[in-house]
Amino acid sequence: MSSTASGKNGTWRNWGGNVSARPAREVTPASAEELAQAVRRAAEDGLKVKAVGTGHSFTSIAATDGVLIRPQLLTGIRNIDRDAMTVTVEAGTPLKRLNLALAREGLSLTNMGDIMEQTVAGATSTGTHGTGRESGSTAAQIRALELVTADGSVLTSSPEENPDVFAAARIGLGALGIVTAITFAVEPVFLLTAREEPMTFDRVTRDFDELWAENEHFEFYWFPHTGSTNTKRNNRSAGPERPVGRFKAWFEDEFLSNGVFQAAQWIGRAAPPAVPAIARISSKALSARTYTDIPYKVFTSPRRVRFVEMEYAVPRAAVVETLRELKSMLDRSNLRVSFPVEVRTAPADDIALSTAAGRDSGYIAVHLAKGAPYQRYFTAAERIFTAHEGRPHWGKVHTRDAEYFAGVYPRFGEFTALRDRLDPDRLFQNDYLRRVLGA
Repeated sequence: MSSTASGKNGTWRNWGGNVSARPAREVTPASAEELAQAVRRAAEDGLKVKAVGTGHSFTSIAATDGVLIRPQLLTGIRNIDRDAMTVTVEAGTPLKRLNLALAREGLSLTNMGDIMEQTVAGATSTGTHGTGRESGSTAAQIRALELVTADGSVLTSSPEENPDVFAAARIGLGALGIVTAITFAVEPVFLLTAREEPMTFDRVTRDFDELWAENEHFEFYWFPHTGSTNTKRNNRSAGPERPVGRFKAWFEDEFLSNGVFQAAQWIGRAAPPAVPAIARISSKALSARTYTDIPYKVFTSPRRVRFVEMEYAVPRAAVVETLRELKSMLDRSNLRVSFPVEVRTAPADDIALSTAAGRDSGYIAVHLAKGAPYQRYFTAAERIFTAHEGRPHWGKVHTRDAEYFAGVYPRFGEFTALRDRLDPDRLFQNDYLRRVLGA
């Protein structure tokens, strides 16, 4: 299967395999004008319109029975402005291609998530993020964006031009229009030194504030049913470059992190009582290592084991308490969880529906292997997250609705008012948007 999620007989499926849709027709426009024509035609035919990226969302945010826009011809760099230090890219450009192209030009994004399969528009529209003390999500690095609105016109926005649209559309959920190009802030390429090392759950939770404060990018994985975590600290470095050796990279990132991990998932599903023992072995499989490389080679890693995920942002001050509650819930239950829990942070930003809008945030992500029954685990986790005013990632499994979001997003009404103005007839509506934004 290619990175673009798809299926047979006109059925579209997402990467996690938990969402499918049968669109009335598919369009692959090669320009913003062709996309605008497709939008106008859909409106004439009374069909809804959704754009899909690579299907890395676990929610049905991109699903439609109307017109499915595939962006693979809307790719590539439009412009690099070295005075303003920005790059403008077509919306369908995969992050991987952007990162490689920028590196060749001696440039880089400041921060990024842990995979780079997604399109730039798909990643930003759902609020995809990495971890950072001062540097925010991918969308927080946007300096301007262009979208086709419901009437088929092309609208550009930036802090100076249509600032109300800019404030919302950077994480627009596909509800305000279809993004055709994005301008990102970039900087001269730099080096990061990564320190990966095991740490006990007790130590990482006790010293969390200190670990966060001392590192530009701190994250960790906790292995349920164990007292073990793997921590990762990324900080800027004067060099020299010391990449992970090729064999070591294959052994640790492919064989252990993907191959052995996949086998552990299969064993865990066949024999659930074995999961705690497997978790103890998994948590000790990766030893400490330090390496120095350019950003995308440090921030991102291959993820070949397919999974389904729920992730919530809670106020950063509530991360440790939330995590301890998650651990005690798992310790009390008979749930058997073979996937680590991922913890990251982001600084407050000014995007209306950003999970970090107006507050320093910590992210806690729970996962289970593709095909595993996840409802009980995710429901129990969600109960804990929402008790801390958690905000779910827009592209990951959750059960929240517009009423809930109106309570946890101070600018929720600002977003829905803008949607009323830009898409009064709900051309870009689908079941997911009806639930999360209201009818």
